[in-house]
Amino acid sequence: MTGTATVVGAGIGGLATAIGLRRAGWTVTVVERRTELERYGAAFGIHPTAQAALDRLGVGDALRDHAVPYRDAHIRTPDGRPMARLPLERIESKAGRPELLISRPYLLDALLAGLDAFGDVPIKLGERVTDVDALAAGQDLVIGADGIRSAVRTARFGDRSGPRRVGTVAWIGIADFESPVHGETWGSGRFFGLTPVEPGRTNWYATVPEATTAEELRASFAGWHDPIPRILDATDPATWIRYEMRHLYPALPSFVSADARPASRVPTDARPAPVALVGDAAHAMTPNLGQGACTAILDADALTRALAAAPPGPAGIAGALRAYDAERRRSAQRTALGSRTLHRFMSTERTRLRDAAVRLLPG
Repeated sequence: MTGTATVVGAGIGGLATAIGLRRAGWTVTVVERRTELERYGAAFGIHPTAQAALDRLGVGDALRDHAVPYRDAHIRTPDGRPMARLPLERIESKAGRPELLISRPYLLDALLAGLDAFGDVPIKLGERVTDVDALAAGQDLVIGADGIRSAVRTARFGDRSGPRRVGTVAWIGIADFESPVHGETWGSGRFFGLTPVEPGRTNWYATVPEATTAEELRASFAGWHDPIPRILDATDPATWIRYEMRHLYPALPSFVSADARPASRVPTDARPAPVALVGDAAHAMTPNLGQGACTAILDADALTRALAAAPPGPAGIAGALRAYDAERRRSAQRTALGSRTLHRFMSTERTRLRDAAVRLLPG
């Protein structure tokens, strides 16, 4: 089926959804509250399932042009002793392709190029959504891809589910040299990650208690194994990005909403368009499993596949939204719960029990 849709949010999930809808023949408009798209250089891990979804959206080749494979990474103690190997080789063996890492600007560029290829999908920057029903007037569908503080989610589902702090902050950056080791180093109440991102550069991230300042970050890891102190010394603190780690809680009962009001009270031609949530708007999670971008891409793929296969008319859209919710909600929420649980495990101060458990993982 085809129709008209407005996508709220021009991040990874929003752009991927817009591409999928347009490929299915929909008329699409994207609105974004920021005046320019975020292009900070954090690396995203793209699991093989999300790579396959991007292939279906027609942007897989553009992804691979700038991505690097992620292999041979370990979990280490602060003095550098390996405790376990990350399961990257098992993922590659099972899927037939490796996990890929790509910087956010390159992934955004790939999605924007995929959307620009149609030539008729406007992206309206600097538009803050304050009235979802007014936005939905004359549309067949509204997609909330507007992040953890989603205005679309609040308008249709209320504010019971919202951002919840987990007590830590993450600092991220990119150093202009290649680390000789990759993976994560787990200490007491903090951890540090190193991944490739492109030739000659290393993506790093550090998670520490909320009160830790930029000035204190280097001291927090001063005694840790090489190259962690060198990585921090090689990057300008002015380029570091800090964000308080949050997740969406409690989990939503549905990722879709047919109407904010009882249908019996609203004339058919005056009912607002149904809503579907994707990405962080639906299931924002801590980054510990590295699945935030992947789940947003999988949401976009599942939603647009369901809509493309649906019969025309409101009943077809309603059925497609139910199919999308059935395919994605429990899976995405399990991933979010797993990531939050892993965060608590990684950042515990009871390191002896944690490290003993990690050493039992398969090599």
